Amino acid sequence: MQPTTILITGSSQGIGKALSQLFLEKGYQVMGTSRSGKIKISHPAFESMPLDLTQMESIKAFEAQIANKGVKFDILINNAGIGPDLGTSFPEEASFDQTFDVNVKGQVFFTEAMINHLNKGAKLINVSSKMGSIEQCVGTDSVAYRMSKTALNMYTKILTNRYAGQFQIATLHPGWVRTNISGDSSKGRYSPEESAAMIYDFVASNFKSGIFWNVETTSENVW
Repeated sequence: MQPTTILITGSSQGIGKALSQLFLEKGYQVMGTSRSGKIKISHPAFESMPLDLTQMESIKAFEAQIANKGVKFDILINNAGIGPDLGTSFPEEASFDQTFDVNVKGQVFFTEAMINHLNKGAKLINVSSKMGSIEQCVGTDSVAYRMSKTALNMYTKILTNRYAGQFQIATLHPGWVRTNISGDSSKGRYSPEESAAMIYDFVASNFKSGIFWNVETTSENVW
């Protein structure tokens, strides 16, 4: 029996690297991506590939390589994301554009390119944030990051509607994790490994398609 094959974007550090290592430990075949394609994971079941979500040519080249390999994935985790304006009070044009290029445009067009490379019944997970919840928003900071995650949540809903009965789709809040996404890896409630363990439990479960899951509370989040 072939091992379950999973594709995880943004695997060079943080949650993505921790997820890749955990899925490998669980016996999965893992493909990870980073901008350089150089990921410090040494395992016979791991393959790294270059992917720059800000460049459409990179997305097209990645898709072409997957097609040539004839790879089909059982799970896709769109983990890659940035938050250069986290904690800032007002939007700034350069970081705003950068955030949307990665968190929205890149995510959308990469996912669209990968749809034909997913096995029937595959799981598609978008790593979002409860900061993208409109109903729960009480802050005024991190304008681009919040808006980009709201947009990603809507895209997840659209995918759920489009592929009802074909794929199992969800978006999730990974917890407040100590990563360098905001430039300060000392802040956060969880280590990347702790977040990865909670994400793994959800991904491995028979979750309801279209759900917005909060791994911290192990409950459905408000959109």
